[in-house]
Amino acid sequence: MNDEKKDKKYRLAILRMLISSKEISSQRELLQQLAKENVEVTQATLSRDLKQLKVAKAASMNGSYVYVLPNETMYKRVVNPATANEMLHESGVLTITFSGTMGVIKTRPGYASAIAYDIDNADRPQILGTIAGDNTIFIVVREGTDTNLLAKQLGLLIGWKKGKRGRKPKLKPEEDDL
Repeated sequence: MNDEKKDKKYRLAILRMLISSKEISSQRELLQQLAKENVEVTQATLSRDLKQLKVAKAASMNGSYVYVLPNETMYKRVVNPATANEMLHESGVLTITFSGTMGVIKTRPGYASAIAYDIDNADRPQILGTIAGDNTIFIVVREGTDTNLLAKQLGLLIGWKKGKRGRKPKLKPEEDDL
């Protein structure tokens, strides 16, 4: 992949993060936010990127119109979001909890589907399947599975890396362990 395509892929990822985590109402504001992320782009290129991402404007809770990604008109906003670059480099998992053969993985808004996809495609025989929402994954495992070990393996699978704002997902014990 040439550098131009890598740059565009990175820029589109940053745009998705910015639009998903902040209320931005103009291309000018978006250009300023991109500059804070050290992404320099012209207004014409930004306009083409927004079109490619199928970005729309929707009314926010305060009545102003802000950019939204497709199917995210009611997207949950974060009060003090990390920079888009930080978000790209940290895991979206918040907690992993098991009880018997069932588990719940809590994620940041919008991360559950992608993480569940990675879990399903890891071809782990002890995992029977997952169901994902916006910020929650329901996971079913085979009877007799060591869920503490599985939780640690899942942490490795989803690529948790400790960073400035990164944190290891909390592994909640089963009720029987309390």
